[in-house]
Amino acid sequence: MVLDKQLKIAIDAPITFAKAGGVGQAILGLIHALGQLDDGDESYTIIVESGETKDWLRPFAGPNQEFVIKPHSATRRLRTLAKRGFGPVLPVVRRLRHPTTPPISDGFYESLACHVLHFPHQKFVHTQMPTIYNPHDLLHVHYPQFLSKNDIAWRETVYADACRSAQTVVVASQWVKDDCVQHFRLDPRQVQVIPWGAPTQAYPKPTDAAMRSAAMQYHLPQPFALYPAMTWPHKNHLKLLEALACLRNRRGLTVRLVCTGTVYEPFWPKIKSRLRKLNLSPQVTFLGFVPEEDLRAVYHLAQFLVVPTLFESDSFPIYEAWLEDVPVACSDVTSLPDQVGDAALLFNPDEVSSIADAVHKIATQEQLRGELRERGRKRLKGFDWQRTAKAYRAVYRRAAGYTLTEEDHWLLNWDWMRQPSEHAEAQNR
Repeated sequence: MVLDKQLKIAIDAPITFAKAGGVGQAILGLIHALGQLDDGDESYTIIVESGETKDWLRPFAGPNQEFVIKPHSATRRLRTLAKRGFGPVLPVVRRLRHPTTPPISDGFYESLACHVLHFPHQKFVHTQMPTIYNPHDLLHVHYPQFLSKNDIAWRETVYADACRSAQTVVVASQWVKDDCVQHFRLDPRQVQVIPWGAPTQAYPKPTDAAMRSAAMQYHLPQPFALYPAMTWPHKNHLKLLEALACLRNRRGLTVRLVCTGTVYEPFWPKIKSRLRKLNLSPQVTFLGFVPEEDLRAVYHLAQFLVVPTLFESDSFPIYEAWLEDVPVACSDVTSLPDQVGDAALLFNPDEVSSIADAVHKIATQEQLRGELRERGRKRLKGFDWQRTAKAYRAVYRRAAGYTLTEEDHWLLNWDWMRQPSEHAEAQNR
């Protein structure tokens, strides 16, 4: 084990704030939490692709973190030249380059003189350094109909190669770990479960003035249900809209819905068409991307959160709702039952009637909302960004061959998503 030199970690962060989605929020939350750790001697090099991303992340960085803008590699320069002057031969070039194969480092990553390289996103580069990789989820395996053949081929090739090449594969839940182990035939000891937290925790708590401003700026109705999600097909906006129409037409209940999240253009026309067909435009609003500093206020003003997703590795909106003391109703699929425990009203996202029943209950029963708020407050105590950061730091130390502390061993051997009570018991010892 290494004892006598500072551990230097490189984190690849090729994201843009407006299109980041859940992966981008995970990266932001992790960088912020690692930057706040003051009980170790580690330093972090955050690799970005533009000054815009650097400016976005810098306010969340700590004194142990520096930023490096990744230069254009020879491969990327060649691609740019090809686009400008050799468009007709690009298909041949692409076939020869096997674009689904993870690239080999051109020496840039190694030049940073770090001991470990972390890819907290689905892309991967082969390097001479120990690597940590986050595949996040295997959506393409369970819902291939929502992706193109090229996307599926890319994921299947890159994910498999990265998972088998990385020193450690990190996922947010046991459900995703089991999925990766089974599909890619990985050694379970190679896959580490580390839950996330609420990314909006990195932003200031909304003041009364901020909430009044958000209510006016976004024309928020009262009361309203909130669904923050990009408009990808698996987020299941269509069945949620059908459930709202069912409640209005059959039970006389009009539930106003506010949706946030960057619009995924290929699927957006179907959502707009369904809105018109069901005559839901008067009660449903899509705000598009909302900055996180405003999003906390929007959460705080919501009557409840509804998450009808068909697939999730874990749900950031659920953490964020609990942070603002907002009751939650969500799907009973994939990792979500493990994440929420008893702190959400569960429903079957494939059945409109099940979604409608859940929305009706949480919208009309104040006592139920109060119980869910209390359970959410209790459940959120089990998901702490500092603990998440310490667990990742333990993974970095292990990958680099550094000596692990007793706390490091404890974190790496504990799935606090499924066993939250162990934390309180350990702290009381």
